[in-house]
Amino acid sequence: MLATDLDGTLVGDRAGLQELLDFYERQPYEVGLIYITGRHLASARQLIADEALPVPEALVTDVGTEIYTGPDFRKDAQWEAHLMDEWAPGQVEALAREISGLTPQDLPVISRRSYHVTDTQAVEQFRNLLEAENVPHKLIFSGGKDLDILPPASGKGQALRYLLERHGLSDAKLLVAGDSGNDLEMLTLGFPSVIVGNAQPELKTHEEHPLIFRANRHCAGGIYEAWNHFHVD
Repeated sequence: MLATDLDGTLVGDRAGLQELLDFYERQPYEVGLIYITGRHLASARQLIADEALPVPEALVTDVGTEIYTGPDFRKDAQWEAHLMDEWAPGQVEALAREISGLTPQDLPVISRRSYHVTDTQAVEQFRNLLEAENVPHKLIFSGGKDLDILPPASGKGQALRYLLERHGLSDAKLLVAGDSGNDLEMLTLGFPSVIVGNAQPELKTHEEHPLIFRANRHCAGGIYEAWNHFHVD
């Protein structure tokens, strides 16, 4: 099973992507796919169509706050209910308005609040304010410009763990792939993982670990490298 981010990881090098998909087609086993992205559902589905990607078994969107399964992308209501118990987006928005250097993103979901950062000092200011006001949250800053405030029980890693446990897939031969800071949580779950060669600086400087492969190739080419490293005898 491949659990992968989309932009800059699975997608971004068409030749490498085709090489990876052709490789999977030649194997005697079937490779299940889980896409885990910061995009919202409509945007992720458009990317899947534009890039002619295989339809995944599960699609995790909005930095791990929404989960959709099956070919018709049915929302996982159990996951949504689990997250909403401790989520107060109105409080997050009110505090964000007190800080300069944050531009809110216009999103069609209530499961996260996301901002473009024009002054990196705003990130720590926001973190301190959220903690001082005891607002339940998970803060993820990635790429030096994208700030996500999520329900505390969410995130790409938590969503992946939930999917694997709920569907009895924890023993599958798995590779996790990512390229930016919002992928770090899923890359450090303890499964074989790959940081692709074009990764953002926050991943390139992350500490070494035997289960984290650092690819030389970019995007899907890096996934191909890592699959051969971990799963080909």
